[in-house]
Amino acid sequence: MNKIIDAKGKNCPIPVIMAKKEIDGGNSSFVIEVDNNIAVQNLQKLGNSQGFITELKEDNQIFKVYFSKTSDMFRSEECNEILEERKKDLGTWSVFIGKEIIGAGNEELGKSLIKMYFYTILEGEDLPKSVLFMNDGVKVPTLNEQAIEHLKDLEKEGVEILVCGACLNFYGLEENLKVGKVSNMYDITNRMKEVSKVITL
Repeated sequence: MNKIIDAKGKNCPIPVIMAKKEIDGGNSSFVIEVDNNIAVQNLQKLGNSQGFITELKEDNQIFKVYFSKTSDMFRSEECNEILEERKKDLGTWSVFIGKEIIGAGNEELGKSLIKMYFYTILEGEDLPKSVLFMNDGVKVPTLNEQAIEHLKDLEKEGVEILVCGACLNFYGLEENLKVGKVSNMYDITNRMKEVSKVITL
């Protein structure tokens, strides 16, 4: 019988951390119960990254995410090897975006500057390993159309774009995300730890 973990009422990244503890402990089959879509998305993302198959069942606003170890692990490992090989061409730095604009002052100018920032790094030879959006910064991959196009091009080059799901929910922008993946504090913190330098705008 699958172990059932109650993560209802807990904000991200707590459900993800609870699932990761089960995985690290060697549990290959378990269920996590949550009560919001952001947690579901983050749990599914974790499962995929760890070689698990995830299934979702919903009952009266309660979501059950079933984790089971895939027997086709070699495919996941092969995909991970391809991704890692591609990322070797990326830099050892990340960009953390906590605001919708660059600097302080005129808002229109700040939005234009952030658009030009992404264009500038896209044209350079040293690309960041990841771009991380939190708080007011989540408005960039949802509302700044010109910046979004540059971010899409960065993503095509292998740059990972992570966007805080709790922040999207706070601003009511869950349905507006146009580039990147919905993420959480756990993953974003780990991306910061993995690189040698984090540039904060």
